[in-house]
Amino acid sequence: MEADTEAYAGHVRKARELSRKSVESATRADSKENGAIWEENAAVREAAFGNDAESKKAAADGLKLYPTSQGVDVEAALAYAMAGDAAHAESMAQDLNKRFPLDTQVQTLWLPAIRAQEARKNAAAAIVDLQPASGPMEFADIPFVANLSCLYPTYIRGEAYLEAGQGKAAAEEFQKILDHGGLVWNCWTGALAKLGVARANALQAKTLQGADADAARVRALAGYKDFLALWKDGDADVPILKQAKNEYLKLQ
Repeated sequence: MEADTEAYAGHVRKARELSRKSVESATRADSKENGAIWEENAAVREAAFGNDAESKKAAADGLKLYPTSQGVDVEAALAYAMAGDAAHAESMAQDLNKRFPLDTQVQTLWLPAIRAQEARKNAAAAIVDLQPASGPMEFADIPFVANLSCLYPTYIRGEAYLEAGQGKAAAEEFQKILDHGGLVWNCWTGALAKLGVARANALQAKTLQGADADAARVRALAGYKDFLALWKDGDADVPILKQAKNEYLKLQ
C-alpha cells in the first residue's frame, strides 16, 4: 500500500524499493503467491509510467516466483501487453482463456483489458475488445489487489478513445475513475486519470471551434496543472511525467 501511495505521487524509485521489500517479506513468510502478486502490481505500474524494461523484468520475476496463480498470471499478461510485448501477452491470454473459461472476472475484465492493450495501435479494435468490460462488472472488487479495484479496463478504454481522436468519450472514461475514488484508492490509475482528462480536453480543443474550443483548452490547462501539482516532486526521469510537462508547455 505504501508503494502504491508513493507511486501515486510520482515517487517511482521509492515505490520500486518498497515493492521489492514487500516481495522479500512475503517470500520469507512463505507467502510466495502474495509476493508474486506484489511483483506483478509493480510490473503493471511501471508499464503505465512508461518504464517498459522495468515492467517486463518485474513481470518475469513474479511469474518465476509463483507461476500457477490466476492473480499473478492476469496481471503479468496485462503488464506485458502494456509494455509492448504483445506476443507474450497473447500467449498468456490464450492460456488464461483455456484455464478459466467460466471465471467471470477473467472473461469480462482481465482478458478484454489485456487484448485491448495488445490492440492499442488499432483504437477501434481495442474499443470493441473492451465491450465485455462495460456495465456493472466494470466496478467489481478484485479480490487479490491491495485496493478494491484499479479500474484497469476503464483506463484502457479512455486511452483507446484518445488514440481514436474521441476526446469527449475519453474524458468520460477518465472521469469515471476520478468519480470512483472509493474503489481506486491510491492506485496509479487515479493519478493518471487526471492526466487523461487533461489530454482528452486538449484533444477537444483541437477538434472543436470557437468558444467550445477555448473552453476545452481552459479545462485541459487546469487538468495538466492538477496532475503536475500532484507530481510536483515526482521523479524527473519518469517518461509519462516528461510527456505531461512537454504537452502542458505546448498548450500554453
